[in-house]
Amino acid sequence: MPLQPTSLRNLHLLLRGTPRFVQNQFHTQWQIQSRSQSTASSVNPIEVSHFNALASSWWDPHGSSRLLHLMNPLRHDFIRSCHASQPTPPGSNLRFLDIGCGGGIFAESAARLPSTASVTAVDPSPEVLAVAKAHARRDPALQGKLTYLNTSIEGLPRPRGPDEQYDVLSLFEVIEHITHPADFLDACAQFVKPGGWIVMSTIARTWTSWLTTKVVAEDVVGIVPKGTHDWEKYINEEELRGYFLRERGWNSPRVMGVVYVPGLGWTRVKGSEKVGNYFFGIRKDE
Repeated sequence: MPLQPTSLRNLHLLLRGTPRFVQNQFHTQWQIQSRSQSTASSVNPIEVSHFNALASSWWDPHGSSRLLHLMNPLRHDFIRSCHASQPTPPGSNLRFLDIGCGGGIFAESAARLPSTASVTAVDPSPEVLAVAKAHARRDPALQGKLTYLNTSIEGLPRPRGPDEQYDVLSLFEVIEHITHPADFLDACAQFVKPGGWIVMSTIARTWTSWLTTKVVAEDVVGIVPKGTHDWEKYINEEELRGYFLRERGWNSPRVMGVVYVPGLGWTRVKGSEKVGNYFFGIRKDE
């Protein structure tokens, strides 16, 4: 089977070494552009169009979002491990802000937790969000705990204090779709309360990830829809860690590498964050 054009372009970038794109985002842009108080949206219309086309199958556990359904338990495991690492783990009444919520796989599951006070879930894709809202209406228990908003992080009102900030801001399978990740993270940071967490899952930019996510997953096996990923936008764990620690005001970075095993699902593999999918979390100073 011939490689798709996106895979060929990413192979060319891989052969060139570390893309200047990501270097600029977490170095030059961090120093200059993110300090310019830019109000540009993080939403990429091409990305929105791509995910709108997948909306109807979002809640099909055997459809195009199958890998997201399988990964969801590990999302909760990772958040629990972040909270358990605190000197005093949080109790109940946690407030979640789920950015790029898609059809609501994580948002619904977070809202059902007894320790959750509320979940605000936002996504710029109207068709996907319509699916999320329709699915949530099936469960009366979610009423009053789960709110969906068709917007981006830039479209949300800025919190005026800790009472309007969140205990957990989640970015699951989001940042690798963002054109300007440093500006995006600057915007997200404002919504995290002191002592709260930013948690995310994404993909390292390596030979292995190009082969597994672009060639195998998209072009050969087809378990991920073609065009879902752009390898040049992948971000390595040390780039995220460096960004937050340069910013100051953040502590206790945590990482968990995961690998997809056909027939078994996702599993934790120590060190795999250096080659492929991983979770990353960091806590805001109190």
